Amino acid sequence: MGEKDVCSWTQIAAGWLEYGEPTKALEAIAEMRMMGIIPNKFTLATAFNACANLSFLEEGKKSHGLRIKLGVDIDVCVDNALIDMYAKCGSMDGAWGVFKVMDDRSIVSWTTMIMGCAQNGQAREALKIFDEMIMKGIKPNYITFVCVLYACSQGMFTDEAWKYFSSMTIDHGISPGEDHYIYMVHLLGRAGHIKEAEELILSMPFQPSASVWQTLLNACQVHGDIETGKGAAEHAINLDRKDPASYVLLSNMFAGFNNWDDVGKLRELMETRDVKKVPGTSWLKQEKDCSVPSGPKFSSMGSKIS
Repeated sequence: MGEKDVCSWTQIAAGWLEYGEPTKALEAIAEMRMMGIIPNKFTLATAFNACANLSFLEEGKKSHGLRIKLGVDIDVCVDNALIDMYAKCGSMDGAWGVFKVMDDRSIVSWTTMIMGCAQNGQAREALKIFDEMIMKGIKPNYITFVCVLYACSQGMFTDEAWKYFSSMTIDHGISPGEDHYIYMVHLLGRAGHIKEAEELILSMPFQPSASVWQTLLNACQVHGDIETGKGAAEHAINLDRKDPASYVLLSNMFAGFNNWDDVGKLRELMETRDVKKVPGTSWLKQEKDCSVPSGPKFSSMGSKIS
């Protein structure tokens, strides 16, 4: 291209992000700025999402500072991306700072704050946000209740979880989906209510997936309920014979009881069915300077906000 404008660069950055390369997305934005092109709100939203993917808090703060100094028009989508970035980077103070000054909070804004609190060990605060949202007359959606039940699971709030789970249909006309059932089963399993979790699965108005049964199987492994665990594994394997997770969870449960004969039989079954466990991997983050160079057009812009 002979001439590349902010839209061209932003599309490239967004493409890298969608392709699973958030670092390259930030590099594209930095190169764009070196060319003297001023980012717009879509560029900034892409930068925030990339930083969220990488948990690059400092780089996210730089992009936040750039947004303030550029005087970009307030946009709820950009603010939502900014809240998400701070939450995923573990800075709930930053997320709260953005949320509190927003004039127009969408359901996405509230839901992002609920999930952010739940992910950062503030499960009770997450539920308070949800209750405040309801008091303000904002209608929750499917994803909002996923986040609420996740918060209940993180905080081990069994009674509250049942209340919110029931209110989905009764008060808000939202039919619980697989995600909601998974978090309910996870919570009940963590609390040791294995039979209650199994009964909930059997009462589902649609066929449970392998993931639901695997959630119960994992709880059985933790609490040593081998009989229920074997039944859950059988359901999961019948639904997806090639998924190694069911076999591995069941094998770990057998091993925990020193039942090495069944461990051996299970491994033979995996070989017979050509089920391969995905090898464990690790990764190292190479520290690249993706910060924006301070060219002449941007010399008045600081590179960081405290």
